[in-house]
Amino acid sequence: MEKKFNLENYLSYGVQNIVKGIIKSTLSNPKESLFMAKYSIASKNAIKLRAEADKIGEHVPPFLIASITSKCNLHCKGCYARHVNSCTDEKTVNQLTDEDWRRVFYEAKDIGVGFILLLGGEPLMRPNVIKIAGEIEDILFPIFTNGTMIDEKYIKLFQKYRNLIPIFSIEGNESNTDKRRGTGIYSEIIKKMNEAYENKIIYGASITVTKENIEEVTSEKFLDKLYSRGCKSVIYVEYVPVSEKEKKIALEGKEREFLKDKLVELRYKYEDILFISFPGDEKSSGGCLAAGRGFFHINFNGGVEPCPFSPYSDTNLKDLSLKEAMNSPLFRKLRKDNVLMEEHSGGCVLFEKEDIVQSLLQK
Repeated sequence: MEKKFNLENYLSYGVQNIVKGIIKSTLSNPKESLFMAKYSIASKNAIKLRAEADKIGEHVPPFLIASITSKCNLHCKGCYARHVNSCTDEKTVNQLTDEDWRRVFYEAKDIGVGFILLLGGEPLMRPNVIKIAGEIEDILFPIFTNGTMIDEKYIKLFQKYRNLIPIFSIEGNESNTDKRRGTGIYSEIIKKMNEAYENKIIYGASITVTKENIEEVTSEKFLDKLYSRGCKSVIYVEYVPVSEKEKKIALEGKEREFLKDKLVELRYKYEDILFISFPGDEKSSGGCLAAGRGFFHINFNGGVEPCPFSPYSDTNLKDLSLKEAMNSPLFRKLRKDNVLMEEHSGGCVLFEKEDIVQSLLQK
């Protein structure tokens, strides 16, 4: 019988294995080695806090997704965030303040959240929030960035706060990346990756997977280049089409099976790289992990949403604590009605079942 993949365990213990490797490689740098050793202990403590909460019927997700700004300096083709207006060039109002985010991050630490993925827009456009995150060393903060805003100040910040992990968005080769993100962006990303590697900064890569690039971005040729530059994490995100025209490049059953099988090979070959696939790993873990099963999304205005691809909310962190928000009425309905377990053809069950999510908001 095939062993069931557990995404939560893989995230928790996979990161610990990477940290152990980093400790070994940084023994000549006592300060950095000490930080990694402390984080390893904090990670184990977070797992313990979540287990204790489960015993009293309170499920704490291992990670959160936080969109800390709606601003972005790029206009990538087919950007879902711009499609749903969670990324805009307009002046934003009522967004969470720096101090609001500080409170959210500390509340997350206190209940055992181990990872908070920082998104935008372009999250590096909120440097104060990034610095606040860095100060909370018990949590790992992967920062999903186009990389173009990383300068000397950010390099120094990443060196100081080792829990900040830049995750560079790249679509494969130069042609595919520039086609989606703009001319010259690929070269800029590679330049910033090299700078991160030279300054011994841990980083990863986020790849939007389509029919057009799936074979390339899972090839050893492509991954060896990332590995040689020190990349420690690769996150594959299935492309969610923003129009009928774009559906032709979205993955279907054949491509999803290919990616699932490929991940098994890659995790075996590159033992010190963390490989994650969304929503593929969710399906292997027994259904969609949104709405608090494994994570939930906080938008830039404080709205608590099932996930970034299901931008609906009935709860706001301006009014409630993070612990209270975990059990929002919408989240409870989605879990109770088993919407998260339903079969779907697209890259995201809640995106495809949008009408159901909207109807639950009205009940």
